[in-house]
Formats: sequence, C-alpha cells, structure tokens
Amino acid sequence: MAEAHSAVAFGFTITHDGVSINYDQELLKVVCQTLLRNYKRRVARFKNNFRSGIYPASPQSLLFTLMLVYAFRLAKFDLSFGLIGWLQSCLLGHSIVSTLFCCALYSIVLWLLVVQALRLSIKLLLSYKRWLYQRVQNCSIVTKLYMLVLKSILKHEPMLNSFQGALPRLPLPSLKDTLRRHLESLEPLLEKEPYDRMCRLSDEFQRTIGPKLQRYLLLKSWFSSNYVSDWWEEYVYLRGRSPLMINSNYYGVDALGYDSTHKQAARAANMTYASLIFRRLIERQELKPIMIGCVPLCSAQYERAFNTCRIPGVVSDTLKHWNDSRHIAVYVKGCWFKVMIHNGNRLLKPCELEKIFEELLRLEHETTDAEKYLGALTAWERSRWAEFRQQHFSRGVNKASLHAIESSAFILVLDDEEFLFDEVDDYKALDKWAHVGLHGKGYDRWFDKSFNLIISKNGKCALNAEHSWADGPIISHYFEFTMIYDFIKLGGYFCYSTRSCKLYRYTADGHCVGEVEVKPPAPQRLKWHLPDECCSIILKCVVEAEKLMKDVEMALMVYKDFGKGFMKKCGTSPDGFIQMALQLTYYRDQKKFCLTYEACMTRLYREGRTETVRPVTKESCAFVRAMEDPNVQNSERRFLLQKACERHQRGYLDAMCSKGVDRHLFCLYVISRYLELDSPFLKEVLSEPWRLSTSQTPQQQTTLVDTNKYPEFVSAGGGFGPVADDGYGVSYIIAGDHVVSYHISAKVSCPTTSASRFRAGLRKSLSDIRALFEE
Repeated sequence: MAEAHSAVAFGFTITHDGVSINYDQELLKVVCQTLLRNYKRRVARFKNNFRSGIYPASPQSLLFTLMLVYAFRLAKFDLSFGLIGWLQSCLLGHSIVSTLFCCALYSIVLWLLVVQALRLSIKLLLSYKRWLYQRVQNCSIVTKLYMLVLKSILKHEPMLNSFQGALPRLPLPSLKDTLRRHLESLEPLLEKEPYDRMCRLSDEFQRTIGPKLQRYLLLKSWFSSNYVSDWWEEYVYLRGRSPLMINSNYYGVDALGYDSTHKQAARAANMTYASLIFRRLIERQELKPIMIGCVPLCSAQYERAFNTCRIPGVVSDTLKHWNDSRHIAVYVKGCWFKVMIHNGNRLLKPCELEKIFEELLRLEHETTDAEKYLGALTAWERSRWAEFRQQHFSRGVNKASLHAIESSAFILVLDDEEFLFDEVDDYKALDKWAHVGLHGKGYDRWFDKSFNLIISKNGKCALNAEHSWADGPIISHYFEFTMIYDFIKLGGYFCYSTRSCKLYRYTADGHCVGEVEVKPPAPQRLKWHLPDECCSIILKCVVEAEKLMKDVEMALMVYKDFGKGFMKKCGTSPDGFIQMALQLTYYRDQKKFCLTYEACMTRLYREGRTETVRPVTKESCAFVRAMEDPNVQNSERRFLLQKACERHQRGYLDAMCSKGVDRHLFCLYVISRYLELDSPFLKEVLSEPWRLSTSQTPQQQTTLVDTNKYPEFVSAGGGFGPVADDGYGVSYIIAGDHVVSYHISAKVSCPTTSASRFRAGLRKSLSDIRALFEE
C-alpha cells in the first residue's frame, strides 16, 4: 500500500467550502529534483557540445577576439575593412552601444570563420595516412612536418568528442583495386581451376553491374558520415536472427595477477562505482580520446556504452539508448532487482553500495522457475523473442519490470559460483571461467543489454557484452578503466616504489573503505505476472540455451614463456608474429590453409568501426610450408617469417586506411539487393566461410597506470564463439612484454575441430618459432 500511496503526488476534493488541494511533499520534491537534474544535464550537454564543436579554439578565444577588435576600433584602426561602419549605418547609428554591438557581431562572425578554417585544416591534415607506413626513426620530411603542424594545432587538451566533426570521412576505394586485392587474397587458398573461376566472375562483375553499384555507393559516401557503419550495424548485427548468446555476444575476464578481496559485495560495489565514474566521464566528455601518437581515433561508439539495450524485433532489432539512468538492474539468487545508484544528486559511495549488495546476498528470496529463468528469453531466436515480448511484456507489471531492466545503466550479476585460477593446473579452471563469461548458465544474463558485469562468489569479475552498439576496443577500455580504478583509486593509494605494487583498496577484512553517511535506498524487487503459458515457453528457452552451451568448447591459455618483447627482438610486429603462429597451428591441425578473418579498426575515420584483414598471403603460406619441411634451414625460416610479418603488417595498415576488401564488397552487395540486381560474384564472396576468425584485444587505453610496467593489472582478455560451425574463434591480448593470453573456441559437434587440441598445437607452434631464434 505504501507504493500506491506514494505514487499519487497530487489530489483534490471539492466541498461546499471550496477546492481542497492535497499533495505529497516528498514525491513533489523528487519530481522537482528530477526536472532540475534534467535541466542541468541539458545545459551541461550543450556546453560540452559547444566546446567540442569549436576545438581547437576555446570560448576564451572568442572573448579575446572581441576585445582585440574593439581595442583596434578605439585606436582608429579598422580590422573589419569598413564592415563595422557599414553595419552601424544600416542598423543603429554611431552610438557607443551600436559600436559595441557591431564589434561583437563582427567578432563572432570572424571567430567562427577562423574556427571553421582551423577544423577544416585538421580534417585535411588527418586525411594524410602515409605516416602509418613509416617508422619513427626513418620517417620522411613530409611526415615530420605533418606531425609538427598537427601538434602545434592540437596543443590544447581535447574533450572526448573534440575531433568528431574534424575527422575525415571513410574514403571509398576504387572498384578495380578492391577486386584486385580480393583475388590476391584467394590465390594462396584456391587450386587453379576454382581460382580461374573466381577470376572470371570478378572480371564479369567489373564489366557489368559493378561500376553501377560503385556509382551509387560513391553517392552514399558523399552524403553520409561513414558509408559502411550504418549498414554494418543494421544488416550484420540488428537483422541477425540467431541467438545473441555465443553467436554474437562476447566476453572478458578479470586480471589474474593480483589477489583482490574475496568479499563479493565489496568487489561488486567498487566495480559498480568505477563503472559509474566511467559513465560520468563519457557524459561530461572528460574521458580523453584515444590517440595514435597525436592522431585521434573516433569516439562515437562510447555514447551507447551505458543506458542502452537491444530491443528484439520480428524482422530487425533496434538499439534504444536512454539519456540518463539512475539505477542498475541486479540479478541475484534467481531474482531481479532495481537498485538506485544516487542519493539525491550524488552517486552512492562504494561502502553504501556494498550494504545494498550485502542485503541482497544475505536474504533468501522466494522465486519461481519462470522468474529465475527469465533471462533465457534473451538467448532465444530473435524473432520469436520479439513476438513473445510483444504478447506478454507490453502491458502491466511485466512492462514496468522489463523497462526497469532495459533502461538500467547496466546489468550486475551476483553469481553463485566461484571463479578460480590455479597457476599449476590452470586449464580446467580457466576454461570454466571462459564459459562463465561467454554464456553463464544461459538464463542468468540479460544478453540484450550493452553489457553485464558479473561478480563471482569469491570476488572475481567478468563481463558479457552485446556487439551491435560498439566493438571490442570500447568495452575493453571500459573494463581496463574500471579494474585499474578499483585497484589504485578506490580505498587508498598505489605504491610505485616496489615491484609488488602494494595496494590499499579495501579494509583489512575485505570491505570497501569509507563510512556510510546515510541509509542507502532499499533495492526494489521486480515483479512479474508469468502464467503457465509463459513458464512453459521460458523453460523451452532454457533447454535450447543448454543445447547451444553444450555445443561450444572454450580453451583459455595464459602463455608466459615469452611475449611482445621477444617478438620485437625477432624483427617482427607482435601481431604479425602471433598471426603466423596461428596459421602454422591451423595448418598442422587441418592439413590445409583457410580463409582467415582478423578484425582491424577503422576509427581513424569518422564513425569508423572495423575492417577485415586477410592474414593468409603467399608469404604466410611459404613460411608455414617451410616450417613443415625438414629440409629447410632455420635461417631461411627466419627470413620467411620476417617477410610474412612485413606483408601482414602492410595488409593491416591498408585495412586501417580504407584499403580493405570486405566492407567495400559488403556495401556493394547491399546496394545490389536494394536495386534487385543479381550478382553471382557478390553472393559467392559474401558466402565464403571464415573458418579461422581472430581478433586482438587492445590494452593500455587508460593513463591511470602503465600496464606495460605492471602487466599483472591487465585483464586476461576475452573471447567469442566460433564464427563457422567447422572453424575456430581465437582472441588474444598482449600483457606487457612477457605474457599473452589466448581464448580459443570451437563447436563440440564438429568432428574435425577441438579447441583444446588447437591450444596444445598453438603452444607447440610458439615454441617452434621461438627455437628458430635461439640457435
């Protein structure tokens, strides 16, 4: 009854004595605070957008321009070449007020023109990409001048979105170049007859409908911020009808090199607080944009990191983003809770959040199977989930509770299992940890949310992220920030004077530091009306999710024999070295080469996401064959490895600079479908299976601590499910100079693949390549 009473802010009665108005002062205060908060947020957003939009200028420069123009006007020196006098004669005459007004108007126009000229100059400078192909020690004079000019313009501290309007658009490569690169990537994979057939199809496409499709795509590239990203999001992600779990979502796991608190509620509180700090930095644009040297990357994907949910649709899903959310959704012991994260206008402190989570963990909650397994609906086929959602969650208490989950800042899962890591025999524990991150129990995650933060019973953490709103580097940046913020900020200081890095982030008994100032708001249990019909469908979803989970094998390897430092000493790029090791492993595992996918970012351009690097080249195949040929000398193998890595690095940089293959052909295919034009060539290209799909997880994206010096604070990375039923998914993260973590996935139902076998093969391949340089 208390909730029903407080839901009515106003009431009135009419009597013979007049109208009597009653109102709930407490609720009225809450409403006024909400309105004031929204007003402040809009003002702050406008202020931040204005400051970002005028970068590298500042509001102070406008004031300086006004003072300069007026001072010269008083000194009888006209900087406007008569324009101010003309304005005065046309508007207000020659009074002091009119002089001030016309000087201000002229100053604003002049200042805006200078700002736009500066931003146009930045865009032209950022269009130069040759610096990527040159080493720092041997860069050309043009590149040195380029860097000097760019640094001089960008000397002021930028905000997160300062470069968004100044980043160049993704250029459209020529059709001829893309088709040439495509055939080059197929040549080492195909026998003569199928290769000749692809050559004929490619030539026919280039002579017939290809130029027409290219013209339409060129037109789109002129009038869109990025000719790929919107179609990629819609057709690759949002129109995908397969379950998100395993097929689309990916995961990350905790750092292994430290001993955090074993108090689940304390770790959850600190990680939640750090997450909200990261959200605040995004909202205020105080998060520093990621830079390669002095060249910025696009920051557009950060906006939807929080308060975002993928809403299922019958034909296509949609991404819904809320401008603000004052709560998180917590799943614990089979129940869903709405937990407020503010007390008035301030965030709850970690110690206050800990009290809330302790209460949730202490109480025994009565729950039904339907409520406990509710999350399995998000692991269902998308169209069926959309229909079920429309039928049973579009009204009443179900709609309100579902809205509380979907509009939350993020999902927090207080898991009932422990995440363990044994240095001696780590494989079994690590593999289980990977499974927990990728799918959990199939029903204890809300796979539609932008991400689920998972805290184990013993205080370890993991996350599961939805893929459509952003790519791995964004969630990796968030995870790195929150973990390091937990390590070195919350609860004390970080000692750099000792290699052991003594941390003071929790009390002696493992609780969050700080004192509870006020009693935190009580968590609200979400209520559901789930009749037997709903329950049977939800249980069916659980069964289908279990089938998917049983069919995926995960193998996680923390490789400590050598890392980035040794790879560089070999004269190779670390990424190229690892890719060649993966090629050697796959060849030994399958006795053949396969079309390989490596994700590469295109965030040097506005709203850029990813491009595909095709690591299989003539050079990589020559190296692999040399490793398998006992008659080849190690000196020759070393030479072939370095040559293959150089070729791979060049292909990677080409992909970063919009000289890839797959996104261009994908967009041409979309246009052909719009125009209802049949293309056998594009159909075959888009149906090529990626039997080895790889990705590197970036790190060192924060400035809180140098993770190259302290790799124990680096996450063990994350991974994803296999892209092809008869293929492998491999993700890796380089931690410092001595450690690389690999996450390998495969389908159990495939008789020719095995993630654990691939892991053992990869360890042998790495050792064999190392032996080449130890003679």
